Amino acid sequence: MNPLPMARRSLLQQRSVVCNSFAPCLVKHHSTAARRSIATAAASATLEDQAQASAYDGAGSQRQPLSPEQRKFLDRALRVNQAGELAAVLIYTAQTPPIVRSHPHLRPLMKHMHDQEAGHFATFNELLAKHRIRPTAMYPVWKVAATALGWTTAVMGKEAAMACTEAVETEIGSHYNEQVRVLLEWKKQMEERGEEVGEDMKELLQNLRRIRDEELEHLDHAVENDAKVARPYELLTNVIRGGCRAAIWVSERV
Repeated sequence: MNPLPMARRSLLQQRSVVCNSFAPCLVKHHSTAARRSIATAAASATLEDQAQASAYDGAGSQRQPLSPEQRKFLDRALRVNQAGELAAVLIYTAQTPPIVRSHPHLRPLMKHMHDQEAGHFATFNELLAKHRIRPTAMYPVWKVAATALGWTTAVMGKEAAMACTEAVETEIGSHYNEQVRVLLEWKKQMEERGEEVGEDMKELLQNLRRIRDEELEHLDHAVENDAKVARPYELLTNVIRGGCRAAIWVSERV
């Protein structure tokens, strides 16, 4: 009898035994790997509105997503900020021609303040688009109101125009201060829990501080250019500040 076929049959039988004994393990391993892959993919997927707070810190602790209350606060804050910066751009746009005609030396200052407001407006446009926050539905109303306010105060004279800037920037500066205070409190709480502060949160805080400081710089410019000499100063500034507070309240909700 030829020994080669017998040896071959023996090897085939041994391979069959080995394969049969390992097959359940291979199937189990493949199934476990697939489940692990699916679980990893699911864990790495993030929702758009949680992108600000869904990474890991150096110690391996996960950042918690924003609470509904925090998300609501940021939605309202950024919506109001964008509307406010739109109004500021339109106020300076309407004020500049009458003011520069009667006070040519103020052209660089008016341009400087207008350009800074335009930069603020662009920043909040980007943030609204990035975080999918809708603008206020009051856009058309605020456009008309801001243009009318700017033109009216400019026609009243340089002092009235500067009083308008002082009143608006006083309210807006306070508004930004409150937002910075809230974000700093969130940051402190996250650090106390051992969580990492997200880059989006850090960037937003940095932008709010910068924009607030520039708005307060405008306030200083207004006071330096006779804002408090406007007549009737108290009535004018109180009406404008009241209008700003009302616009903020409405823009947060509509």
